[in-house]
Amino acid sequence: MEKEILYRFFEGTTSLEEEQHIRQWVEASAENERSFLSERKFFDATSLLVCPVEEGTEKNQSTPRTYSIVRELLKIAAVVLLVLACSFGYQYMRKPVRVVAVQTVSVPAGQRVSLILPDGSKVWLNARSTLTYPAFFNTEERSMELEGEAYFEVVANAERPFVVRTSKGKVEALGTKFNVEDYSESSVFGATLMSGSLRIVSAKDSSDIVTLAPDKKAILREGKLFVEQVDDYAPYRWTEGLICFTNASFSAMMRDFEKYYGVKIQVNKPNVLKYSYTGKFRQTDGVDYVLRVLQKDIHFKYSRDDENQIIYIE
Repeated sequence: MEKEILYRFFEGTTSLEEEQHIRQWVEASAENERSFLSERKFFDATSLLVCPVEEGTEKNQSTPRTYSIVRELLKIAAVVLLVLACSFGYQYMRKPVRVVAVQTVSVPAGQRVSLILPDGSKVWLNARSTLTYPAFFNTEERSMELEGEAYFEVVANAERPFVVRTSKGKVEALGTKFNVEDYSESSVFGATLMSGSLRIVSAKDSSDIVTLAPDKKAILREGKLFVEQVDDYAPYRWTEGLICFTNASFSAMMRDFEKYYGVKIQVNKPNVLKYSYTGKFRQTDGVDYVLRVLQKDIHFKYSRDDENQIIYIE
């Protein structure tokens, strides 16, 4: 099979006849099947891009050059591991018969990744997030599944709505910029619209529907969808690799650290809950660094149970 045809297939630009030809070739032998998946992996690996890290924060100004080089090498290593962790497959679909490659991209704790979807839409995946989507969109909607948090910049296509499904809701768009958060271990669900329009449908009640205008956010409260005004976009700077707080409570900060770093933080010192904080950290700083910085302003000690991934605030 010519690579040029395969790569056009991965980009979604082949004709139906060419797709049928590819299907027949894949089914002809196990070796052809392995070659198909190998080329698919290479194609997707070269399309994965790591978000650039913002420079110039207070910590970076005093960071030695050697540490910066090591950090960059660690970032590259993380990307290599991420690419190796991507899972690829294909399934045969009828009406008409087509070979559809499906991929899953998962992001480890403390990292983030950006990628380009088959229709040209851009996605930023936050830490501990997973996105599953087809190699190209050949149905009536551009559909994908999200676990975690992602920011989307959608290419407009009035004939094919852009649909993000999570465990708690379905988010539909035509062309827009929006953020979706839905971690399975959390009761929190949020869809925030920056531009365009969004339609959100509750997963539990299909009649529970809200439509968002820019600067609005849909949230779940006691199982029902509600709309809130968005005045502070600092929390969405995670796409730049930053964890930002604006007069945030101590408990709210700990919840964010749990989300970003995949740990459980147990506060055993109620006195610290009265404090609030405004500032920013890098995701790549790590939870130990951010807690040590907070200790300069808020008096507490902490210990770690690495086996059970629990941090105790004392």
